[in-house]
Amino acid sequence: MSIPSFEELSLKDEDCLSPIESQATDTESDQELESDGKKKFIKHMSVAEVYMEACKLVGVVPVSHFIRNHSSPTMTLTYDGLGPLGCKALAIALVSDVHIRTLELAYNDIQAEGVKYLAELLRANFTIQHLDLSNNHVKSEGAEHVAKMLMDSISLKSIKLSGNGFADDDAKHFTEALSTNSRIKDLDLSHNKFCGKGGEYLGQLLANNEGVEVLDLSWNHLRMKGAVAFSAGLKVNTMLKHLDLSWNGFGNEGALAMGEALKFNNTLVHLNLSNNCITNEGVSMLCRGLDYNETLRVLLLAYNAVTVEGALALVNVVKNTPKTALEQINICNVLVNENFVNLLELTCQEHPGLDVQYEGVGGFVAQKPPKRIDPMKVIQDYLDKRKLRLWDFFRNIDKDGTMRVPVTDFRKAVQQSSIPLSRFQIEELIHRLDRGRTGMVDYRGLADTRKQMVRDHRRQLKKVESRQKKEKQKSDRILKTFQTAVEAVTPHSSMIFSPGGAKEDSGGPQPFSATPLSSWHHIVMSNSSRYSVTNMSGDHVHLPMLGGTSPYRPTSSPAMRSYSQPNLLVASPNSPTSKSISAQGVRSDLETDYSKLSPTGNSLTRSRPALNTQQLESKATTKKLKKRKVKKHGVKDSQNPTKSIK
Repeated sequence: MSIPSFEELSLKDEDCLSPIESQATDTESDQELESDGKKKFIKHMSVAEVYMEACKLVGVVPVSHFIRNHSSPTMTLTYDGLGPLGCKALAIALVSDVHIRTLELAYNDIQAEGVKYLAELLRANFTIQHLDLSNNHVKSEGAEHVAKMLMDSISLKSIKLSGNGFADDDAKHFTEALSTNSRIKDLDLSHNKFCGKGGEYLGQLLANNEGVEVLDLSWNHLRMKGAVAFSAGLKVNTMLKHLDLSWNGFGNEGALAMGEALKFNNTLVHLNLSNNCITNEGVSMLCRGLDYNETLRVLLLAYNAVTVEGALALVNVVKNTPKTALEQINICNVLVNENFVNLLELTCQEHPGLDVQYEGVGGFVAQKPPKRIDPMKVIQDYLDKRKLRLWDFFRNIDKDGTMRVPVTDFRKAVQQSSIPLSRFQIEELIHRLDRGRTGMVDYRGLADTRKQMVRDHRRQLKKVESRQKKEKQKSDRILKTFQTAVEAVTPHSSMIFSPGGAKEDSGGPQPFSATPLSSWHHIVMSNSSRYSVTNMSGDHVHLPMLGGTSPYRPTSSPAMRSYSQPNLLVASPNSPTSKSISAQGVRSDLETDYSKLSPTGNSLTRSRPALNTQQLESKATTKKLKKRKVKKHGVKDSQNPTKSIK
């Protein structure tokens, strides 16, 4: 559906006339009056009169509030039931308006058709700066018209599109429109249906847009991959200051990705992550990013599954990070304990502007109940420590050696011994060894207890290792997805190629480079006419061209590679003059040996200090002695040729 021109929106439309007026236009006199009315409308009619005439032509009831307040800078027409045709009449009237700067049209059911008329309006009206189209059932049919509006308008600064039923594919249109429009500062896309794919598109929006400072994405479905992809866009964003992600179900996965983004983002000031199913584990992951962030001032984490442990982690971050800018933390549903209050008081002494909102004092740190001690294991440990056997322990009461003793004798023997068992544990042990209530304790079961305990211990260790392994694999998978998303949304112009690989040009902490330290070298020539290479920080390496030839660059990778090769051409009488290889693979004939110029010439070994003169002289004497021995052996072999191999 194409967007109509202004000629179609003007009073020249004959297809929008009411039935009575359509009959009147059949006569020539009525046509002449209509043409005269058009001229008067263009030159002399006020905005209210134009609106009244447009409503007659379109066939809708005028809104009295607009007629009374058409000269006001803010026009609020919420819940007025405009519909698509009422929106068309309003657009016709506002084409020449120069007063209204804020137009609020929420809850008017204007649908996609009404958005089409507004898009055409904003191509001619340069006064409207703030537009509210919330809850108008625009849906996917009107997403393209909204994108067209964002691309064409040169005056619009903020737009609210909340509750319009936009889906994942619709986010693509907004991303394309806002990648070229940097005038929109405030964007509200809350209460829509953006999920995983929508999170990817919105992440691209953050990465490419250079204007949006306030973004509201609350009440969507950004979770799992969508949350990770969106956080990747936030990592490279350089404009956003206020971000609302409440009621999205980010979870711990999204908190991990958000923590990684906060390590690098240095513009975000306000972050709302309320009602996002974040637990204490997610808070600890988020705190990893807060350790490096120096701009975030407000952090809202209300109504998450956070307890005292998470609250303590947040306050500890502020306390242990001198450069933090956090001023407000909202965990208003968390009950804290006295330890938290004491820690908060100490932190506020160093950061007097810190305000932490919590529910009250009365919480507690969840602790696992003490593990029940197996009485059989206690007896086994007691015997092992004293290097005793079961029969040695019970032989005084089991003189026949049948390993069956009366219950009373067994209880008395255990109580009189120094085995650390309570009365309750002794009764439990008797109950386990005398299941049939025969009055006789068969303590042969204790002999098999050790093997069973070893098996149980191994089984428990395997469970713990398996759980830790799964958690680590999950975290690694999330970080890998995050890094892939960052590479997908990062513009090529913001990439810096270094010997350690490509990295983003941001003020945050840089990722660890996999380049080994042995591959970095200082090649300092004694002759001032020669070149020098100094690279210890991973910056660009620039070398002048040698002999009028351009330096060799490998074509397999766009990144600049910095590598060195060991000096394989060791000085020998039969080998030619050795040649050094520069940091970029440029081979140059040097008058002096490479190994003499740099003590770190061999990249396969660690750097060693240069040899002093005494060490050089001692090495030279040893080499002369070896050469003399080789010459003597050669002379003896030449004098006695018959003493060869027979």
